[in-house]
Amino acid sequence: ENLRTTKYNDGTGISLVTANTTWDNLTTPAYCWSNNNDSDGEIYGALYNWYALKTGKLCPTGWHVPNDSEWKQLEIHLGMTQAVADQGDWRGVDEGGKLKETGFSHWNSPNTAATNNSGFTAIPNGGRQSGGTFIDRGKMASFWVHDYLNAHVRAFNYELTTICNRSTNGQIGLSVRCV
Repeated sequence: ENLRTTKYNDGTGISLVTANTTWDNLTTPAYCWSNNNDSDGEIYGALYNWYALKTGKLCPTGWHVPNDSEWKQLEIHLGMTQAVADQGDWRGVDEGGKLKETGFSHWNSPNTAATNNSGFTAIPNGGRQSGGTFIDRGKMASFWVHDYLNAHVRAFNYELTTICNRSTNGQIGLSVRCV
């Protein structure tokens, strides 16, 4: 499930930021709820900026945000070759579908090739852009990749069967999965 904590694993609170201009100017850790609707947190989880991820305290003790190598290990297990996993942008064949929740309860149609064979159950929480606006709920599931030096993401799209692997802006808000 998507992480929905409002506190770090040491008990310190994470700043909730709802205002678009405040979010856009952040260089400190923060979280928000998709569309600023906290009642959706139980299903969709929270959106965190990269600065919250960089603290290393976002996941419960004994858990961590998966790094690029761990994501690649999962992608290869689902059928990607190492050479393809090492590529950037949208890559693979049907590995994204194997990670997406099936049906249309949360995903927009067509939710192409979603089988959730992996049990990962990616939910399309969308994200929060730099600028603070919310985008792509129902269309995209985007997750932070553990990387202290660069903001890095894995993403899934309702129309695609592949997985996106790219660097991004640290001010955006994305979902987190812990392993």
